[in-house]
Amino acid sequence: MKASWNGTVIAESDATIEIEGNHYFPPDSLKREFFQKNDLHTTCPWKGQASYYDVVVDGETNEASAWYYPAPSDAAKEIKGYVAFWRGVEVG
Repeated sequence: MKASWNGTVIAESDATIEIEGNHYFPPDSLKREFFQKNDLHTTCPWKGQASYYDVVVDGETNEASAWYYPAPSDAAKEIKGYVAFWRGVEVG
């Protein structure tokens, strides 16, 4: 699986975990130069509190377009630190 935005591959892995239609990429599959921490946090009733990254490619920022669970609930422990995407990031 690859995640790309603005014509650039930002993550690539053969070991994603699919939950609720989203592919979660292992932390080591991210091309870190394209990620900046965002202060946004949301809460999933069963996964716990999500944190976000902005994706930055060629000087353009896609705010809070990547999310992850740094300390997920026991029900979602398999995706600890794994990153999923939305807001125009193409995954396939």
